[in-house]
Amino acid sequence: MPRFFTLPLADYMRQKGSYNARRKWSLPGITCPLCKATWARGGLNYPAVDLSELPVAKKLSRAYLEEDFEEFERLRDQVRPLLPPDHPLGPGALFGPLVGKARGPFSAFINQYGDTLLVRPDALELVQAQGLRGLRGCRTEMLFRPKGVPELLDLHIEPRGLLHADCIPKSTPPPCPKCGRHGFSLPKEPILDGASLPTDLDLFRLRNFATVLIVTERFKDVVERFELDGLTFRELPVR
Repeated sequence: MPRFFTLPLADYMRQKGSYNARRKWSLPGITCPLCKATWARGGLNYPAVDLSELPVAKKLSRAYLEEDFEEFERLRDQVRPLLPPDHPLGPGALFGPLVGKARGPFSAFINQYGDTLLVRPDALELVQAQGLRGLRGCRTEMLFRPKGVPELLDLHIEPRGLLHADCIPKSTPPPCPKCGRHGFSLPKEPILDGASLPTDLDLFRLRNFATVLIVTERFKDVVERFELDGLTFRELPVR
């Protein structure tokens, strides 16, 4: 059976360099009129999605709480055509390049926040040459220091695969039919749903817990074989 690994936050002994940035656009948070939850979903990062041509781009360039749910739906519907129809799109979804500052030199990978993975261009070229699938590098709009340091690329990571229902507490209510919120914390012992896992990607994020990044054993082997620094791996069971 194929083996899969999550990417815990890298410790600073393994990771070189850092950054402070936010994405250019985001859907607002909401208060659902049905379940009454006030929330925004973490991890739905779409760096390759450019909202600059949308009439609502300026409005979505700031983070805020939208109190009118119908207005949120209007904003979401304008963004929807820019993504594949099966990609989750909820409150708090983030789009476009990272804008901010970064200071190097950098390790091959930067996993500073857990739901965003940055990579040096030379490392990305190397792993792609080894046949790893699903690694799409996007330019950022960060200011890199010191001058001349290689700029990092931001990996556009598709939402594919699920946590298995067996690791979600039985007391968890079903997703809200109005806003889609499925309110549970990340289990201490996550289990992957084997039937949902993609066979065409070596890097992806989970659809029902998008802050969790998953890689295949092939990805892990390539990173370790070429001694690419910045990442740690934790194997997750599959059921």
